[in-house]
Amino acid sequence: MKTIGIKVNRSKPKAFAVAEKMKRELETRGVAVCFEPDIAADLGYPELGLPLEEFASRVELVFVLGGDGTLLGVARQLARYQIPILGFNLGNLGFLSEAETGGLSEAIERVLSGDYVIECRLMLKAEVIRNGRVIESGVALNDVGIAKGSFGRMITCTAYMDGNFLGTYTGDGVIISTPTGSTAYSLSCGGPIVYPGIRALLLTPICSHTLTSRPMVLPSESVIDIHVSAVHREMGITIDGQIGYCLKEGDIVRVKRYKHSALLIKWQDRSFFEVVRQKLQGESVDVSRVGGEHEGTAPY
Repeated sequence: MKTIGIKVNRSKPKAFAVAEKMKRELETRGVAVCFEPDIAADLGYPELGLPLEEFASRVELVFVLGGDGTLLGVARQLARYQIPILGFNLGNLGFLSEAETGGLSEAIERVLSGDYVIECRLMLKAEVIRNGRVIESGVALNDVGIAKGSFGRMITCTAYMDGNFLGTYTGDGVIISTPTGSTAYSLSCGGPIVYPGIRALLLTPICSHTLTSRPMVLPSESVIDIHVSAVHREMGITIDGQIGYCLKEGDIVRVKRYKHSALLIKWQDRSFFEVVRQKLQGESVDVSRVGGEHEGTAPY
């Protein structure tokens, strides 16, 4: 391996110290590194600066120093380039991040020796259609949420799959998520946990005002249209809980599988179910293990 890109979340207290140590460890093993220009300058290595969108031309994989939110953002930016990503958890829960900074040297050795697998995670493409025209679009690894704002009144979401009527949900909104996102916002709204390798889309109502509204698991190749309406103007769409657009009465949110997948580096000796038990059921986590965290998705 010749070059590894390092994405650093500067808001994390330990981020720069870990980045410096990571740089030394990699260069000692004959691996070149690059950072985004502002990070490289702050670390004192401006010559190593490279915009994230140019990583694709220089690096074989990317190390992400941050939390789940950082990794989600990088996954959206790099999916079309098909660059594998390894997350080092500097956040809280850390479902997506596979490695802990306490096992930095061991993690680097495992990567350089090829002791890992690459999981292809399904992603979503969302479009906001107004008067027959696409006015906004985005890509999600976790989920696309359609919801009311802070205003107290409900919104109505009418859902269709490939043109077939699924149901009408009146309440706080709906979530369309990937299996990766099944352990995030969807889970907190009563959705099922879905194994990341399963190709499916999840439709989960948010506080629906009916006893018969239940989450649905739908084919991954289907196209889901959500028609939104409300008597007020506070409606919006969020992508991975990080990007948002306002919606208007009569808008259609169209969600389908994105043509690219996110490539996440995972340890072979750490299963998804083990991570679910540790992260969601409160089992103790051995932070001395290199595969400290996995994220099927980032709970908000």
